[in-house]
This record gives sequence, C-alpha cells and structure tokens, in this order.
Amino acid sequence: MSSPTGSVGARNKLSLLVLGLCWFAILCDGLDTFVYGAALPDMLADKSFGLDPGTAGDVGSIATFGMLLGALGAGPLADRVGRRATLIGGVALFSIASLACAIAPQVAVFAAARFVAGLGLGGLIPTAISMVMEFAPIGRANLMVAAVMTAHQTGGILASGLGIVFLDGRGWRFLFALGALPLLIAVPVMLKYLPESLSYLVARGRVDEAHALAARHGVTVADFTSERSGGAASVLASLRKLFVGSRKYTTLTFWVASFAGLLLVYGVATWLPVMMRSTGYELGSALSFLLVVNLGGIVGLLIAGRAADRFGPTRIAIIWFALTAVGISLLAVKMPLPATYFLVFLTGVWLFSAQTMVYASTAAHADADFRATAVGWTSGMGRFGAVFGPWLGGVLVASGQPKWGFAAFAIAAVVAVVAMSSIAIRERGRRPAGVAGPALALH
Repeated sequence: MSSPTGSVGARNKLSLLVLGLCWFAILCDGLDTFVYGAALPDMLADKSFGLDPGTAGDVGSIATFGMLLGALGAGPLADRVGRRATLIGGVALFSIASLACAIAPQVAVFAAARFVAGLGLGGLIPTAISMVMEFAPIGRANLMVAAVMTAHQTGGILASGLGIVFLDGRGWRFLFALGALPLLIAVPVMLKYLPESLSYLVARGRVDEAHALAARHGVTVADFTSERSGGAASVLASLRKLFVGSRKYTTLTFWVASFAGLLLVYGVATWLPVMMRSTGYELGSALSFLLVVNLGGIVGLLIAGRAADRFGPTRIAIIWFALTAVGISLLAVKMPLPATYFLVFLTGVWLFSAQTMVYASTAAHADADFRATAVGWTSGMGRFGAVFGPWLGGVLVASGQPKWGFAAFAIAAVVAVVAMSSIAIRERGRRPAGVAGPALALH
C-alpha cells in the first residue's frame, strides 16, 4: 500500500538521517583503513620504533584479522541486539583503540591496539549497509549503499591528506591520535539521533516499538517493512538461513568474491605508496596517489550505485572488477606523472565500488531478519583476504619485489570476476523471460 503523500517527505528525511549517521561511522572505517598505509613510510623511517617491512605486513594483517572477527560477530549480533547498538559500540571501541595506537611504546603494543580497533571496525560496514538498505526509498537501495560507502573513500582521502599535512611536522603518532575524536563527536550524536531499524524491530516481533518509533518521525512502519520477514530468530538460526536451498551456493560464492575484493582493497590501501615509490616516484607523489585513488573511489561508487539500481549490483561488480584488473596491471608501468595520476584515479573508480557491489548483491539476496548476518559474514569471510593482502604485500616488499604486488592484486580481481559471473549466471537462469534489472533474490 502506498504511503500518504504527506509522509513521503518525512520518509525521505528519515532515510537521509540514517544515511548521514551511518556515513560518519563508515568514515571511521575508511580513515583507519588508509591511515596505516599513509603513515607506514614514516613509521618505517622511525628507527626508535623498530618497525621493518615484514613486520609491517604482519601488523596490517593483525588489524584486518580483528576486523574479520568483528565482522563475523557483529552481523549476528546486529540481527540479535539491533543495528543501532552495534554501530555505536563499534565506533566507541575503535576510537579508544586508535588512541592506544598513538601512545604505543613498542610494535607489539601497537599491533594489539590495531587488533582491538579491528574488532570495533569490523562490524561497521555490514551493519551500516543493512540499515541504509532498510531505510532506502523504493528503487534507490543500491544508490544508498554506494552513497554510504563513499565515506570509506572519504576516510582514505582524509588519511592521505592528514599524512601530507602532518607527517613531517608531527609524526605518525599524531595521525592515530586523531582517530580518537569520533568517541567525542560521533558517539554522542549517534546516541541522540540514530534510530533503530524498523525492519529489524518488526522482524524481531517488537511491532509496538516499531510503530512508536515511526510515529516520532512522522512515517508509518509500512513505509519500511514491505519485504517479507521471517520473524525473530537466534544467531544460529540466522546463520543456517545462509545455507538453505540454493543459498548455500550463492553464500559460498559471495564469500570467494569478497575474499578477492578485500584482498585488493586492503592490499592497495596498505602498500600503494610503497609500491609506487618502487617504480620511481617520490614520497610526496606516492601519498598523493593514495588521495587520488580514493577520489576515484567516491566517483565510482556514485556511478556504480545508480547503475546497479538499473542493471543490478552483480553485473556492475563483474564489469568493475574486470576493469580493476586492467588498471592495476598498468600501474606497474612507469608513465608520465599526469598519465599515472589519471590511471590511479580510474583504478580507484573501479576498485572500491566493485567490492561494495558484492555487499549490495549479498544484501539483495537476503531478507531483513538475517540481512546483517548475510552481509556481515560476506564481509567477515572476505576479511581473510584483507588479512592476506597486507601480509602478501609485506612479503613482496621485504623480498625486494614490490612490483609483483601489482600482478598479485590483478589476479585477485580476476578471481572476483569469475565468482560474480557465476552468481550472474544463476540469476539469469532464475529470472522470468523478459524481465531485466536488479538481481533477484535466490531463495
């Protein structure tokens, strides 16, 4: 049933409120993801700290392992205790751990703090994606997902910009100290303004609470709960739903694609400045490349989001991963600086939005009562790739072969193309004749 005309504005206002608050949460994730890569050259040069390239790769992997555990736990947790509490708790935990990184006296303490930060950050992306999709206006779910994920690249731009401005004068510790600011800024705002997901409340049987919340925002529950819901379920029940019928195949395939995609994202985020320096660029240019690749990521996400609402996130992921493989391969070739900047920008356009489309496609295949679990476990299993990517880059740099990182990351993009293509084939087989557009839910 359509909503009254007067409630459309309130519905859109609520959608934008949720989008804005989730955007800020993902900004924290993006800042953390890229601040380590931005600070890494200065950290390696800080002989008093004692970090070497091999250990740097291990530290990067430890942080992403924490994100892996955080993502695996936060998805079921968000489906159990709520999206709101999971998001706020993750931001608070990350902020405290970032401050611990700034004051760490030795590498081991720094690595432990990075692990704890990863626990807090791991659940931010899957939980935020679930929320924005559940509050999205009809026909704009993929665009909303892409919009919220621009925060990740904005965090990357912020990290590289802060590195350019502060590394020489204040050092790498100052960059990590800034990561504590969300505890003072974001958490109080989210506590006051972030609503719980109406779809989640209905799915958990808290219908009266959902109606009361909707009334406070001038909307109706029906505005946001038109999809099928399975009712309340335990964590294990939510996990079992990922393997019912044909979901077993699609779940495992999404995990493979996410593994390859996050290997790309975190490998490039950690080692792009170092790899670009290996091809003959100065440190300032190498940090600028990190900024430019994230600018490309923002543009790519907005393009991919609109395209995915029309053609489906699965198809867009395939095209974007294929283009990423080409772009990363070409980065290994020394070119004139303007041409390199342009190629880095294009690679950013494709790289980050490709992985986001994996999340969007996963969410499109899940119902509200286990959506956070589905996206969380796709993100969590993909974090194995996020662990492997920084480690692999560290091994290649330590062995004196940083240029091989370009080939390794290009291969990962090809693996993602194959995985998402198999999903697309199954979607096409289940789509009724004459029907085009976004991915169908494969139940």
